[in-house]
Amino acid sequence: MTRTLEKRSGLPGSNGNGRRPEPTGFLSAYPGYRGTALLDRLRATEYCYLDAGGHVYLDYTGAGLPARAQLAAHAERLRGGCFGNPHSENPASAASTELIERTRLAVLAHFNAPPEEYAAIFTPNATGACRLVGEAYPFGPRTRLVLTYDNHNSVNGIREFAASRGAITQYVPFSSPELRIDDDAIRQALARPAPGPLGAAWRVARSGMAPWAGRGSRARPQRPLAGEGVRNADRPLAALPAAAAPRRRGLLAYPAQSNFSGVQHPLRWIQTAHEHGYDVLLDAAAYVPSNRLDLSVVKPDFVPVSWYKVSGYPTGVGCLVARREALGRLRRPWFAGGSVYIASVQAGWHVPAADEARFEDGTVSFGQIPDLESGLSWVNGIGIDLIHRRVMCLTGWLIDLLAALRHGNGQPMARIYGPASTRDRGGTVAFNLLDPGGCVVDERAVARDTAAAGISIRTGCFCNPGAVEGAFGLTKADWRRALRGPARTMDQYIGLLGLPSAGALRASVGLASDVDDVERFLAFLEMTYRDRVIGTGGLAPRRGC
Repeated sequence: MTRTLEKRSGLPGSNGNGRRPEPTGFLSAYPGYRGTALLDRLRATEYCYLDAGGHVYLDYTGAGLPARAQLAAHAERLRGGCFGNPHSENPASAASTELIERTRLAVLAHFNAPPEEYAAIFTPNATGACRLVGEAYPFGPRTRLVLTYDNHNSVNGIREFAASRGAITQYVPFSSPELRIDDDAIRQALARPAPGPLGAAWRVARSGMAPWAGRGSRARPQRPLAGEGVRNADRPLAALPAAAAPRRRGLLAYPAQSNFSGVQHPLRWIQTAHEHGYDVLLDAAAYVPSNRLDLSVVKPDFVPVSWYKVSGYPTGVGCLVARREALGRLRRPWFAGGSVYIASVQAGWHVPAADEARFEDGTVSFGQIPDLESGLSWVNGIGIDLIHRRVMCLTGWLIDLLAALRHGNGQPMARIYGPASTRDRGGTVAFNLLDPGGCVVDERAVARDTAAAGISIRTGCFCNPGAVEGAFGLTKADWRRALRGPARTMDQYIGLLGLPSAGALRASVGLASDVDDVERFLAFLEMTYRDRVIGTGGLAPRRGC
């Protein structure tokens, strides 16, 4: 793998339509790429700011990019109407409410989710959706939280809510070097018996909580009034009293696609969990930008999404798409303006709002939520299957080229974490660069060098500590030794753990990517790091993970 920058980038030639010719061997290896030419035309028009700025953007798992048409639609909407706080009946409020509810239906239609079965709750992001579930889920001493190793920290954090209520948290480890998890391991975790009365009592005593602690039969019920004034009282969520939702054994939470390795875990685990009496939180944030999620076929109970990862704009708008029946099990620990139907100061009493409003605290982002409808229209107009095909072709080529990189002494230049093929994986590729002696190149040096070259990738642990621990082979014993040491900073912990780096490099492709992005990135890596030892002098201390 010693092609020059000019040969790899195709700079000397053109295929006659303004685009650089595809590299030798690419179309024969990935013939499906030919059918995605629409995205090349959109790259030249709607995403032209990339090439105008000479930018190589390979951080689609971090955020998508907006099309010029989306930004124009935003400006046109604001110029053409008057929109106010939706918590009123005045004309400006009514205009906002109409657009918000229309967008809510567009979200459900995007996932083919029946409105009578699913609700779309607007949140600031996927993290906000995870917190909403974690703080309100009826964890207790006889329930369990089952997590896979490669959850994002926004899902890992749910374990703190579970622990505070005496619930058991169990992690399911990786079963292969590709950072996958076996079906049998999931089934075994779900089949473990519920804690007995003595164990439950011990956890109650340890957590310092009352046995009911705002949960269970002694808790104050949270339900809307069944009579006058309750909005949409005939809909399942509004009509279902909290106590009517059947109890479950616990919650299984896992990513449809790992934001570290790109591994796509089986959606069949949802049905397996239901058969074992568990609710399921399916983290779809990294999955849905380039994959179809059909909620009429698979039935997760809670689906967190960040929409800027799908369409690039708007930012600050996420969703919890949730089964109405499962929402009936949630017990919110507080209320706020917008999420309460009626409250009394003197009586210390309140009744939550009905339907989705029960979970939407304060004023939702009424200036940006309607932009989500235009973003979804844009993505659906292109076609999620076309985006998926483009992403998988480019992902396969990126993996092929990384695996083929060699130093002059024949040693590999890259170590890839996760699947070495495109089977059951998405457009996220995690790896480290190696010097000619096989040592990991410090991720901070690569972050510095790529930024200077106008290349956007992600470096670090990507808020996914379990995947990093699996990739680097860290054990619980390693952590015990490190935590007994004097470390106070990230760099000190890395030293005590014996890690060669604080994480990995992550390149991810998306809707506006083309093969030239991949080629230019690989040319940069080869030109910058081949046959070189990169020092760490002058690198800033790591700030965290």
